[in-house]
Amino acid sequence: MMELFKKLIGDKKEYKMMMARVDALPEDYQFVFKKIQNYMWNFATGSGMDMLNIQYELIELFEGGAAEGRPVLDITGDDVASFADELVANAKTYVAKYREDLNQSIQNRLGKNK
Repeated sequence: MMELFKKLIGDKKEYKMMMARVDALPEDYQFVFKKIQNYMWNFATGSGMDMLNIQYELIELFEGGAAEGRPVLDITGDDVASFADELVANAKTYVAKYREDLNQSIQNRLGKNK
């Protein structure tokens, strides 16, 4: 139990440090990051660690763009939803889990191995 508690505290600290990096970005970058982040959480499963890794990569991308003085939409393109979809494409999503569960339940009941 104590290990779980330590992990939760560590994760919370790590998350706060990540968000401090976001808060250091120009305002437009912060706004777009937080919108993408909120969108991405709709697809998180389990602990959400897969989404955190993607968010770290996004912060690095945004930090680079901001350092170069580029507008945030130069990085994401005008279709920010498609950009966000690409980010989460490799993360395990609820949709993938639902698909897997659906196929597995049908195979368990009707599969050729019965």
